[in-house]
Amino acid sequence: MAIEHAILVSLLEKPGSGYELARRFERSIGYFWTASHQQIYRVLKRMESDGWVDVRDVPQQGRPDKKEYTVADLGQAVLSSWIHEPIEPESIRHDLAVKIRGAAFDDPAALIQEVERHRRAHTERLAHYLAGEERDFPREEGATADFGPPDAGRELQHVVLRGGIAYERMTLAWLDDVLATLHRLAAAR
Repeated sequence: MAIEHAILVSLLEKPGSGYELARRFERSIGYFWTASHQQIYRVLKRMESDGWVDVRDVPQQGRPDKKEYTVADLGQAVLSSWIHEPIEPESIRHDLAVKIRGAAFDDPAALIQEVERHRRAHTERLAHYLAGEERDFPREEGATADFGPPDAGRELQHVVLRGGIAYERMTLAWLDDVLATLHRLAAAR
């Protein structure tokens, strides 16, 4: 995937300025695809010149006008073409896993603090995901009412979020296993 595809998806979900896109990357898309503010602005400029996005100036009170981007027909066609292309299953590059294997040739206990730091970060990310799910996809107790036709955008956003939640839970379970192993090995030394 290229950053262009992530930007097209974000703009189709909701048009916005470069600043607003950067905030979305920080809050949600960034957990699956990262991009700096500078990258986003640079790519938006190129996408505009390639005809993938349209831009309009939006006047603001007491502040400079902002540029609001929307997906042009050509951008929609590019995204559609990309969606229909097969992609290879991802291979994970996991530095911590290599360090853990390498600890067999050093002191396994030396990694305990690092693994605990990773565990805290994943715990925070899981809490962030769960809070976002509660905020954006509330479950009404006992609700069985028909809310009309399915909203593909919301349902697909939610299924990606559920994937992130499942990934973080799996990672935390694995980190707990790693910590238990490291502590057991440290005690045996």
